Amino acid sequence: MSPLKHIIYNCKQATLLIEKRQFKKLSFREFVELRIHLAGCSVCTLYNKQSQVIHKMVQQLFHDSMQATGVHLDTGFKQELQIRIEEELNK
Repeated sequence: MSPLKHIIYNCKQATLLIEKRQFKKLSFREFVELRIHLAGCSVCTLYNKQSQVIHKMVQQLFHDSMQATGVHLDTGFKQELQIRIEEELNK
């Protein structure tokens, strides 16, 4: 299967890119592949919109709860968590 057909018909890859984009910048190729897929897939377009809304809600909830409790994450913990997230995204 050609690379173009692979992304056009691969919703699993598209959803992975949608989620990856929430945490780090996509490569140019990934960006183009996702745009192509979203142009022809209404299901993934809806998923993309829902994912963005959920991401914003979680960020706001996390932000609000941190302000209310005065709890802050240790810098080392944040760095370790970021490394683990990046490792999982790059698998």
